[in-house]
Amino acid sequence: MIGHEDYTPATVLVIMGVSGTGKSTIAALLAGSIGWQLVEGDDLHPPTNIAKMSAGIALTDADRDPWLDLIAQRIGSATSPLVLTCSALTRRARDRIYRPGVVFVHLQGDRVLIERRLRSRLDHFMPASLLLSQLATLEPPNPDEPHITVDVGGDPADITAAIRRTLDLSPTR
Repeated sequence: MIGHEDYTPATVLVIMGVSGTGKSTIAALLAGSIGWQLVEGDDLHPPTNIAKMSAGIALTDADRDPWLDLIAQRIGSATSPLVLTCSALTRRARDRIYRPGVVFVHLQGDRVLIERRLRSRLDHFMPASLLLSQLATLEPPNPDEPHITVDVGGDPADITAAIRRTLDLSPTR
């Protein structure tokens, strides 16, 4: 765990990374294994953002800001521990949603693996053509941000177990 000056024990895990790293899969497995509430950040996107991404148009900061505000509101209003997915590709985005108790779980992996995953999925609005844009935008978390970085090349159950071990997360039930 990389520290932060006002670090408090994790009560919100933001599963972050570029599209195709398995944010939704890992978040669902993690939330289910520890009994925390799950929020899919993509569900908070306004229809205009989804339409732009579906058309292969990268979002601007102006497009992202209302979405990040909704995520920040959801984090701020959480009354129980929460696992939330959000690309959170830039420091600016992470600063916008950060609250004490948030820990970022940065999923990263080989570009070829991620691209293959994106091309094989049929039920998501984010096209593989935007991967290079996301990789160019990505600013990995800095040492002063509470985060861990996890490679996504393995089995999702093993990745989830590694996150639980690293963050010392036990079921709340």
